[in-house]
Amino acid sequence: MTEIPKSHPRYVSLMTRERLVEGVKLGVTAMQGLIAHGRGEAFDYILGEKTREFALKAEKAAVASMLLAKHPVISVNGNTAVLVPEEIKRLADAVGAKVEVNVFHYSPERVEKIKSYLERYGVEVLAACDAVLDGLESARRIVDSRGILIADVVLVPLEDGDRCEILKKHGKRVIAIDLNPLSRTARMADITIVDNIVRAFSKMIEMAEKMREWSREELNRIVGEYDNSEILAEAVREIKRYLEKTAEEITR
Repeated sequence: MTEIPKSHPRYVSLMTRERLVEGVKLGVTAMQGLIAHGRGEAFDYILGEKTREFALKAEKAAVASMLLAKHPVISVNGNTAVLVPEEIKRLADAVGAKVEVNVFHYSPERVEKIKSYLERYGVEVLAACDAVLDGLESARRIVDSRGILIADVVLVPLEDGDRCEILKKHGKRVIAIDLNPLSRTARMADITIVDNIVRAFSKMIEMAEKMREWSREELNRIVGEYDNSEILAEAVREIKRYLEKTAEEITR
């Protein structure tokens, strides 16, 4: 991994890229995942690389949904595994969720590599790949019978829109983490967290450690008051505000 001085103004962003490149070398991250990350990073840039208020609302509703669920599952692909392995364990423990490997660019060998990588961080991983999610043609249809197949709430970081739609058709509540509020995934999900995955997991862990002591009545109130359409609209408005502000600064 390239050594990057902490004084570099883009240190966090560059280190994130380095972790993904290292993930490719390990066979955990797909090459296509680098392209997907670059697209998300562009949206993070025009959001000011900050967790905005609308994202905090979505993260709170996401945590409440997982705490209320009977069978919550955190779905993990290669990018997610290398970017937030420790946080995956902490969030799963905090909300009582199972962790399952599910990838678009599938091979048994790659699934095993992701599983082994997460296990280094103490994550208990489901990766039997012994069931199929009906209605989906891509390799995302291959799931674990103890995980996504029976889940009622699924957290799907860095998701593709097709599976998001099918998960909902199977009666599952879908929580997406997607920096692009215009994507099909963002608009299909029940709860869309428009935030960088690294910041999102950290925020949700903080929330979960407090909220798991709350009553089900309070958690239900949070979920009931949540409006994903308004959250996405606010994200688009924030992008517009940030760009207009930046344009003004440039022309001064």
